[in-house]
Amino acid sequence: MSVSRGFSARPPDADLRVGATWTEAPYPVLVVDRHGGLVRINGAAQLLLPKAEGGDWLHERVPSWLSAAHRSISGGLRDTRTRPLTGDINGRQFEAHPTPGGDGDVVWWLVDDTDRRLAEAALSDARTRSEVLAEASSALLSTLNVPRCMEVAASMAAEHLAEAAVLVAPSHGRRYPLTFARQGGPVTQTTRPVDIAGVPGLAEALQGFPPVPARWINPADIPDWLIPDGFAGPVGSVIVTPLPGHGVPAGALVLLRSSTEQAFTEGEEVFARLFAARAGAALSAAHLYSEQATITATLMRDLLPPTLTSVHAVDYAGRYRAAKDQERVGGDFYDVHPGSDPQHETLVVLGDVAGKGLDAAVLTGKIRNTLHALLPLAEDHERVLNLLNGALLTSHHARFATLVLASVSHRGGRVRARLTSAGHLPPLIVRADGTVDEVPTQGTLVGALPTVTAHTVETVLAPGETCLLYTDGITEARGGPLGGELYGEHRLKRALSECAGMPAEAIVERVQMLAAQWLGTGRHDDMAAVAISAPRTGPLTAEYGHAGGEDRRSDT
Repeated sequence: MSVSRGFSARPPDADLRVGATWTEAPYPVLVVDRHGGLVRINGAAQLLLPKAEGGDWLHERVPSWLSAAHRSISGGLRDTRTRPLTGDINGRQFEAHPTPGGDGDVVWWLVDDTDRRLAEAALSDARTRSEVLAEASSALLSTLNVPRCMEVAASMAAEHLAEAAVLVAPSHGRRYPLTFARQGGPVTQTTRPVDIAGVPGLAEALQGFPPVPARWINPADIPDWLIPDGFAGPVGSVIVTPLPGHGVPAGALVLLRSSTEQAFTEGEEVFARLFAARAGAALSAAHLYSEQATITATLMRDLLPPTLTSVHAVDYAGRYRAAKDQERVGGDFYDVHPGSDPQHETLVVLGDVAGKGLDAAVLTGKIRNTLHALLPLAEDHERVLNLLNGALLTSHHARFATLVLASVSHRGGRVRARLTSAGHLPPLIVRADGTVDEVPTQGTLVGALPTVTAHTVETVLAPGETCLLYTDGITEARGGPLGGELYGEHRLKRALSECAGMPAEAIVERVQMLAAQWLGTGRHDDMAAVAISAPRTGPLTAEYGHAGGEDRRSDT
């Protein structure tokens, strides 16, 4: 029932001036006079404000934000052309649009803005989450180190999804790698024995089963070992989700919020699973890389040339440089197989497989293993080479190799070497007086013809003399002042003539250094060199005073 408010009566044609159709408008409409009294409300407004009637005071029937807006407009404090006011009415968001009348009345049009705001909020959340996922993918895939990847995943989860995050990796026996992170705090990693059965859904998540809904997990059941140090207050909400991997789960992610924060919503659970999928893929890739790197390192140990040292009173040194600086192995190789005692010969092998890179390195591994198996027959170089040749011809490799074998012994105060080339460059001997001799051994290469023919030459090294075995990567190094000239055997011999009396290690170091300097930054083939030296001190010194005292080379 209307109550008199002490203001003047309205003209009889007021409704006409307001507009007859406003009563049928789909939006709630309120007509309010200058004094704040409700004059009329339409049907939509009656549904929104069921207790409001014409003649009521506005401030008694509407929220304070709307009555305050009316006072500011009636008092001339607010321009009606400014952005409309917004506020809550009965739990929904409305925009209030005023239209002033000529007699001081104001028509308020209320537009329900709730759905638009919800859509904008959802779109904003979707954009934010997409940005987080993109950032997570970039950060997680930027490292293939497993502990670092776990650290990044836990840190980002705590920053964007929860107050704290714990990443539980698959167990190592009875121990589980754990990564703890909380907002604004450090990330810690540890491995310890824990009871995963005490965490609802964790055992299933580690096996890759779908996650348990957060509303099913009682926060009071979370054990203390799962709560990061410095976590504020008791646990109020928990998400446990698997980290899907390539074939096998990469672990599980546990997200924690305190009781003072809002519980995880269904949308946040879905987002957590999306994040976990990215983290699981990155962790799986890091694990795969780590396994492959371990396997590669294990295989590489057998492919890399060995470190050489003194064996049975004879000094050995070797140097190797792959064709590409980023590679560690290639087609050149060498090995030293010591005799069982000083009375037995030491077999030295240096070879060059056609090609370079990993494919060539695989064949060098086969050759080295085959030669190792043929060590009991090493007395007969030609027989060893033919057995190796047969093994290569029956393999799937379509490559050939050149080799030089040296059987070295130290007997009766002498260092003797039997040298056999199979299509390889002839060994060079640096005599004590600086003379460089070329050992005239020769033979056919291995892996190309049905049989190998080879000629073995025996030589004797005096104290301080060295026999150098090398590959064509050194002599065919292309560079020099004009960048296109081969280093050549003549430069190598001249360099070796200056190395008389130098230790084996120093000679191979100098040869490699000179070849590298000649190359500059140009491309090159694999390069390998092995030096076999008779020490300057010891029993040999008394017997041999210089290079010219005896003819020390014979053919066999």
